[in-house]
Amino acid sequence: MTTKFQLLNLHKFHPIMRYSELLPLPRISLESGYSRFQETDVISGAGGYLEFRRGMYTSELFGGERIVHMGIDIWAPAHEPVFAFADGRIWGFRDNNNALDYGPTIITEHKLGTYKMYALYGHLSRKSLEGLKAGMPVSAGQRLGWLGDKTENGGWIPHLHFQLSREEPELPDMPGVVAPQDLEAAAARYPDPRMVLGPVYV
Repeated sequence: MTTKFQLLNLHKFHPIMRYSELLPLPRISLESGYSRFQETDVISGAGGYLEFRRGMYTSELFGGERIVHMGIDIWAPAHEPVFAFADGRIWGFRDNNNALDYGPTIITEHKLGTYKMYALYGHLSRKSLEGLKAGMPVSAGQRLGWLGDKTENGGWIPHLHFQLSREEPELPDMPGVVAPQDLEAAAARYPDPRMVLGPVYV
């Protein structure tokens, strides 16, 4: 049975970053996660939806058991621009300034047909939050901000974490990884971002 969410891929959405080909999806080491990734001067790869990432989330923020990735990552240079995928509005924003957290984060709200979808853009630069106000309109293709470097993005190699939610968040935040026992409920709430991004990776 086709759901209203599966029908999203019939729409054409604006790319959220400036890549023109499918991105490589590297194999993850169970011990080191993506630690072998290095900073880059090009958009160089992606991290997948529902990946199991053991040994990667080491701060107390993750409780030692949250390892299943609920968004898509795109590795790119710090200061690379990030764009809105569709018309909508700024739902909220803040600097989630904890070790291995999102750092500066923007959540947009979009009306797609008769329902709403929320999109999180994480690991941005602090400059991206300047001048924002909740409720500000955004247009498809509008620059929302730029990727942050390690000093401001939670301590990560520069990349974008993009995640969708079918439910309105309580705060400008979403759990980017969940415990395996919570995966079924989380996947119902946080659908595959490729619904709006297209294939993204190989």
